[in-house]
Amino acid sequence: MRQMQCQSTDLFTDYVRDWKDKGGKVLGYACVATPVELIEAAGILPYRIKAFGHPETELGDAYLARFNCRFCRSCLQLGLEGSYDFLDGLVETNGCDHLRGMFENWQYVKKYDFFHYLKVPHFLREDSLQYFTDELSLMRQAISEYFGVEITDEKIMQAVDVYDEVSGKLKKLYALREKVPPAVTGAEVMQVICTGSSMMGEDFSALLDEVLAEKETASVTDYKARLIIMGSATDEVDLIEDIESTGAFIAADALCYGSRSFWKREGESGDPMRLLAERYLGHLFCPRMFTDYDRRRDYILETARRAGVDGAIVTYNKFCDLHGVEAVSLRKDLEEAGIPVLVLEKDYGSKADTGRIKTRVQALLEKLGK
Repeated sequence: MRQMQCQSTDLFTDYVRDWKDKGGKVLGYACVATPVELIEAAGILPYRIKAFGHPETELGDAYLARFNCRFCRSCLQLGLEGSYDFLDGLVETNGCDHLRGMFENWQYVKKYDFFHYLKVPHFLREDSLQYFTDELSLMRQAISEYFGVEITDEKIMQAVDVYDEVSGKLKKLYALREKVPPAVTGAEVMQVICTGSSMMGEDFSALLDEVLAEKETASVTDYKARLIIMGSATDEVDLIEDIESTGAFIAADALCYGSRSFWKREGESGDPMRLLAERYLGHLFCPRMFTDYDRRRDYILETARRAGVDGAIVTYNKFCDLHGVEAVSLRKDLEEAGIPVLVLEKDYGSKADTGRIKTRVQALLEKLGK
């Protein structure tokens, strides 16, 4: 595959540099609850914040205590040290308290002229869908007024169509990973998704055409067991590579830097703002959605069965309360479904943790008889 994003040194890509050189604007966001279609409809590049396991957090630690998720502290570090100075603004969401702390301290120091807080409900109900629709309308107004652009209903629906096309192609890529033998590795899939989250939808769609054509006849055979990985914010391509180096194969995922960012984006409304609310709040497979555990569990079990996995890794970053608590229920329900589970708490971005992680995965493979 062509060069993909996989390190914290890859943030300001040639694609983004070219976009900026042509006068384009870039908005940074982090949570999968952020409707990128709305940003693209304004002619602005939506750029998903990533840290790729960046190990340094000294600046971040000065503003966000060390008992916060290290993913958030690593992203904050990169923001404060200037790696994200190419951004023209930030869109904050209340994905979790750690993420909010990251955004608000970042804004406190950098003081972007455009900073919008998109409030995302924690429940899926009729009143919360209406609330989120109103919130999206406020975001639409804020972007339109600050950047001096008209965000028409037609442009929003065009962006929706583009991302439906992207989702369809990503599902084809996932099918190539799920088949036996697979044609693409778990690490390669994460690289593609991370790279695409720094591109406009139409360009990402074209990139996916290249990847699908290249991988159509490829074959991955050197593995012992097929696993599904799920859990908290994980954009660490190196982590997936380390896991796969043990002989495990990541055949499926339920990660927000993975399938949870695109898999079910459905809605019925003819009103663009209500449609976006349905597509995002209605399919937000995250433990921040308090009453939706059964739906998340069923989605994970469906994914695991479709991929024919031998076992599962439920991972979460140290201090991630949401996923740490959910891991207890997931382990119980997956094992009751006959899927052996490794619960893996990890220190995000820590290379010192690599040996322990590999040992734990190797132990899972032995448990599976592989």
